[in-house]
This record gives sequence, C-alpha cells and structure tokens, in this order.
Amino acid sequence: MDAEASADLQAKINQLEQQNAELTEQLMQAQKMSSVGALASSITHEFNNILTTVINYAKMGLRHKDLKIRDKSFDKILSAGQRASKITTGMLSYARNQGDRREAICLTDLVKNVLVLIEKDLQMHRVSLVTKLEDQPHAAVNAGQIQQVLLNLIVNARQAMEGGGQLTISVITNAETETGEISVADTGAGIPAEKLHKIFEPFFSTKTADKQGQGGTGLGLSLCRQIIEAHQGRIRVESAVGKGTKFTLKFPLVDAPAIALTRAG
Repeated sequence: MDAEASADLQAKINQLEQQNAELTEQLMQAQKMSSVGALASSITHEFNNILTTVINYAKMGLRHKDLKIRDKSFDKILSAGQRASKITTGMLSYARNQGDRREAICLTDLVKNVLVLIEKDLQMHRVSLVTKLEDQPHAAVNAGQIQQVLLNLIVNARQAMEGGGQLTISVITNAETETGEISVADTGAGIPAEKLHKIFEPFFSTKTADKQGQGGTGLGLSLCRQIIEAHQGRIRVESAVGKGTKFTLKFPLVDAPAIALTRAG
C-alpha cells in the first residue's frame, strides 16, 4: 500500500471513529432522557404535594394572628420550598450535558443526590429503601454519567420488583482493593444463570417495556458498562432467581479535594 492510499485509509478510520463517538454520545443522552421519563410521573406527584403544603400553610399563616402558628407556617413553607429546590437542581444537573469532565467527588454525596430524584418513585411502587452510606470514598468521575448509571440500575431494580420489595443501596471504601464501591441490590425476580453473562451485551434484554414504555431496549446495561469502564472502573453483578440481583460499581480511590477536607474538619 502506497503512502497516499495509507493516508486515505487512516482518514476514513478517523472519520468513522469520530462518527462512532458522536453516535455513542447521542445514545447516552437518549438513554438519560429515557430515565427522566421514567421519573416524570413520580416527580410531578411530588411537586403537587409540595404545592399543596405551601398553599395550606400559607392559608394558615394568613388566618391566624398567633406568632407561634405563623412561625410554624413559615417553617413548613420554607422546608417545602427547599425540597422543591433540591429536586429541580438535581433534575437540571442530571439532564445537562456535562461533556466528559471529571473531578474528585464523594461517591456518597453523589448517591444522595440521585436519591432525591428517585425516593418518591420508589414509594409509589411500594419499594422500601435501605441505605448504608457511612463511608465517604472519593473517585475521579463525571457526576452526570455516574448518576445516569445509578438511575438506570435503580429503575431496573424497581421494575424487577413489580409487586414491591426492598432496595438496598450502599457505599463502602474497600481498602484492600483501593476502590470506592457503590452497590444496588433488589429483592426482585432475579436473572437466570444462562442469561446473566449476556446482560451487558448491546440489545440483549431480560424484560419488556413497562406501561410507560420504559426499558426493554437492551441498551441500558451496555451503556452502563461502557461508562464505568471509561472511568477505569468495574461493574459486577450477582443474581439468583426468586431472590434478587445486586450490581456493584467499583472505582479507583483518589484523595478528597482540599476544600472537602476543610469542610469535614
């Protein structure tokens, strides 16, 4: 192959790689919006509850002249407003395309930000939430991308517990492997052994779409693995039919930012 033909071939390879990267980014964004769609009903319901609280306590404050009752009303209104602010801030942060920027982030804080978005959805589907978030490991991650992975795993877990169940989310520091680990475990139907090794393959799915049209494409877990491996991390799964499934995300530990250490001190 002469130099000119070799250069043309390399140019075509570069073009295909660029197109592949662009398509992957579009696919990740589409999957992210799909997760938002899965939460839309529960978040709308939560905002309706918040507005009801604000309206009722505003009326109470207007009707009563007693300062204690008025102070209580203002406290409830303030609390409801702060709850609404957390939800909208979390949704905007999640939906925003943050590129591939990474920084040292506390994995526990990242999980808590996701739980603000998902708690009401779990309640509506009769799923009890157990959290074990005592550790504060830090990892160099893109917060939006890891939130996308967590939401995907949590929505999958909720869908696997059709009649309700228990979801356990934990964060630990594994000193032996020098990793920070996030686990998402459900008490759902479980995955048959013959299918377990295929779940990260593109377009392979163990389920059909739910009533809202969410899930069943076979792309979610494939993208999850791609995101985690791009962070030099690992994703592991354990499952037993009739007992449930547990996904574990493992990230290399990094030092906490100086500002975080100052706040902790």
